[in-house]
Amino acid sequence: MNPEFWQEKWQKREIAFHQAAANPLLVSWFNQLAIAPGATVFLPLCGKSLDIHWLLAQGYSVVGAELSEIAVQELFAELGLTPNVSSAGNLQLYQADKLQVYVGDIFELSENLLGPVAAIYDRAALVALPEAMRQRYAKHLITISQAAPQLVICFEYDQAQLPGPPFSVDSLEMHKLYRNVYTLNCLEKCEVPGGLKRKCQASELSWLLNPKEAESTFSF
Repeated sequence: MNPEFWQEKWQKREIAFHQAAANPLLVSWFNQLAIAPGATVFLPLCGKSLDIHWLLAQGYSVVGAELSEIAVQELFAELGLTPNVSSAGNLQLYQADKLQVYVGDIFELSENLLGPVAAIYDRAALVALPEAMRQRYAKHLITISQAAPQLVICFEYDQAQLPGPPFSVDSLEMHKLYRNVYTLNCLEKCEVPGGLKRKCQASELSWLLNPKEAESTFSF
């Protein structure tokens, strides 16, 4: 899965993954993160998600990371915000009011650039990556966020029936990726109405990841 794949999706407007409203699982379960009002939430591979609109409306600050500059430009336009654009290492930083989005390769985003975040909301990032990249991604996210608690939404289905993305990330893999750092709690598992992409039966899962004791946080 190379960057050109996602760039082309946005250029061709093949963005069926972009939802027309805030994700109901975010609305239902975000309070389980128990973060302070006005705290900063990090959204990896955020696109122009309406989840960002919802979080901002609740009074939170949002930091995003996104590969497609088209998506980020549209996000700010749809929010009615005029961003200040600057360079940040190998990334571009769009920012206005309580929203910052880093444009480029998420693996170029460092802890120093990201700054302190209270929580991570991962709706479409982990499942967007093929298996070979997911372990690297999980470790990177933990490092740059200093193991911030996470709300992760992913899919479980027979990968042989659908090539992805979104990819299937089952419970076994979630524990393999995160158990050394977090305590994992599956908040909800529900069937995807009509199946994933109308092609195969799938479940959508909401995971709450709370960091373990500090002394074991970074032992992979």
